[in-house]
Amino acid sequence: MEQNKIAVGLDIGTTKIVAMVGRYNEYNKLEILGIGKSASLGVHRGVVNNITKTTKSIQSAIKEAEEAAGIKIDNVTVGIAGQHIRSLQHSDYIVRENSEEVIEQEDIDQLCQHVHRLTMLPGEEILHVLPQEFKVDGQSEITEPEGMYGSRLEANFHVVLGQIVAIKNIGRCVKSSGLGLSGITLEPLASSKAVLSEEEKEAGVALIDIGGGTTDLAIFKDGIIRHTAVIPFGGNVITEDIKEGCTIIEKQAELLKVKFGSAWPGENKENEIVSIPGLRGRDPKEISLKNLSKIINARVAEIIELVFQEIKNYGYNSNSKKLIAGIVLTGGGSQLKHLKQLVEYITGLDTRIGYPNEYLASDSEVEATSPLYATAVGLVMNGIELKSKIQLTDEIENEQETTFQKVENEEVEFVEKAEEVNEKEPIQEQKEDRKSLLSKLSEKITSIIDNSVE
Repeated sequence: MEQNKIAVGLDIGTTKIVAMVGRYNEYNKLEILGIGKSASLGVHRGVVNNITKTTKSIQSAIKEAEEAAGIKIDNVTVGIAGQHIRSLQHSDYIVRENSEEVIEQEDIDQLCQHVHRLTMLPGEEILHVLPQEFKVDGQSEITEPEGMYGSRLEANFHVVLGQIVAIKNIGRCVKSSGLGLSGITLEPLASSKAVLSEEEKEAGVALIDIGGGTTDLAIFKDGIIRHTAVIPFGGNVITEDIKEGCTIIEKQAELLKVKFGSAWPGENKENEIVSIPGLRGRDPKEISLKNLSKIINARVAEIIELVFQEIKNYGYNSNSKKLIAGIVLTGGGSQLKHLKQLVEYITGLDTRIGYPNEYLASDSEVEATSPLYATAVGLVMNGIELKSKIQLTDEIENEQETTFQKVENEEVEFVEKAEEVNEKEPIQEQKEDRKSLLSKLSEKITSIIDNSVE
């Protein structure tokens, strides 16, 4: 099995940690080789708050994935979310030295590096610099400037920022688990790679990834990322509300939510009741499913309203920003019954549930096609892309090295030949001098002879 074609995605969530191993098959579909998962014990709302517990959870998930895939895992691509994530829009430009040469990837990279020098708030770090539209010498609405002529290269960027401490803590957990960090990706970007089609991104779509501790938003339009946001509420606050509202323990509240929960109270009748076993010999507790739905509805509606406010901030109603493809829901929280209907009711936008099966091989396990694993699938895809770029860079560098070596060898050969010529030149000069001396002597003798004859 070729290790350089295999990537591992590590989704460090609030409720679970998932390690997924995958590679592309001959049909360019993602083949999942193994999945490992464990309970997330040291993460709160997407932020690591206990290094030791998180490290143990990562090691447990990695071990399970290694056994399932039959390989040793050395490097992972990690997802990051959490309430510390924010984003902003920024414009920047560079002036190229030679406008007679076409714009290359190096120029775009240089422009991106300019953005990385932005002055951030204390304790913040840039996670992603995502180019949107480019301008070349004032000409706007350019998506691919490579190959064009121009002296001034400008671009609008979507910049994603995070707290340095939070990012370092994730890195420390990964390294403490004996793993290398291939890259860090914003989780909504990873999820969007797994569940959105190129047509949806082109038409305009909002991806809502409802996790255990956070709800992530990514908006695409014209095939370009336009807006990202992280709402610090997820499935866990719904469970907490059920626990408080029904006066039961957390484990029972989670089971109630998963098995009987609904985001639409009108679906349940007044006489629908579920019985919960009592604690330590106490009488069973009866819970009305209608009341359960009302508790869930109140919290879910609040989360969707917060997300919808972010969509409004983007300005989805204007002609140039219309979200024709509507909303795509993914993540573990998207499996809540009647959530799709509630989202459509609140936002007025067409909604579907996003499954990561479009890019997966047909023989993939049913488990991997669940919205629960959308982020992990996207991280694997990102990891493979990253490896391909590194491999391509290495090949280019090797090719350049070979070319330089060849040129160097040719130069040495040329110098050696020149030296040989230089060594031969004095001998040639001596021969010429001798010829000149003999010629002069011959002329003198001839002159003497001529004079004597006279």
